[in-house]
Amino acid sequence: MQCWGVTDPGCVRSQNQDTFRIEYLSQNAALCVICDGMGGAKSGNVASQLATDVFVEEIHRTWREDMAQAEIDQMLHGAVKLANFTVYDQGKQFEEFAGMGTTLVAALVKDKEITVANVGDSRAYGINRNGIQKATIDHSLVELMVQRGELTPEMAKSYPGKNYITRAIGTEAIVECDLYHLDMEEGDFLLMCSDGLSNVVDAQEILFEVVHGQAKENCCQQLLEIAKNRGAPDNVTCILVQI
Repeated sequence: MQCWGVTDPGCVRSQNQDTFRIEYLSQNAALCVICDGMGGAKSGNVASQLATDVFVEEIHRTWREDMAQAEIDQMLHGAVKLANFTVYDQGKQFEEFAGMGTTLVAALVKDKEITVANVGDSRAYGINRNGIQKATIDHSLVELMVQRGELTPEMAKSYPGKNYITRAIGTEAIVECDLYHLDMEEGDFLLMCSDGLSNVVDAQEILFEVVHGQAKENCCQQLLEIAKNRGAPDNVTCILVQI
């Protein structure tokens, strides 16, 4: 297993409110996290950094190599719950942080089994030579409208409210986290990203770069360059995991 990641402010914003971490828990287990902060210039980066730090620290505290899947699920739910309340509490205590929040997408990779936790609209994709599949469902207004048949996926790309998310870390005292389980084969990939990438580089382009592009250690940087060549209006973050 190998992991690579990159983050960049993009071409418009002066501050990077995205945060990512890659932590190897053991020889055959890794934790990857991306948080995309929101809440204005003073607090978006605080929310994303705080959520990432608390989440990762809690996983390190509770992780055991012999965990069953149900225990991994419980651990991820607990880490999300703690990260959420910590960000929420800071927002309540300090006026300058009021209303701050962040997305969170995290993957715990153990051998060939991946458990993904998701809150918000940062994404995870499963990739192999047969194609690419979005492994997470966005917690966003446009995703709800697509599911209801009110928008097509193509219309959703340019819908004015596409950046409105319906669930986030830190905006409420309690948040619901979705978990997804992926069984991978050796040589398969997991790509995680903030919407700064997925809004400007589509899934088929991501697939091409991962499967047919440059050396895998350069893939995240290449995807970033594609986003920046298209104006990158938001912060851009991605992580690539090769099983």
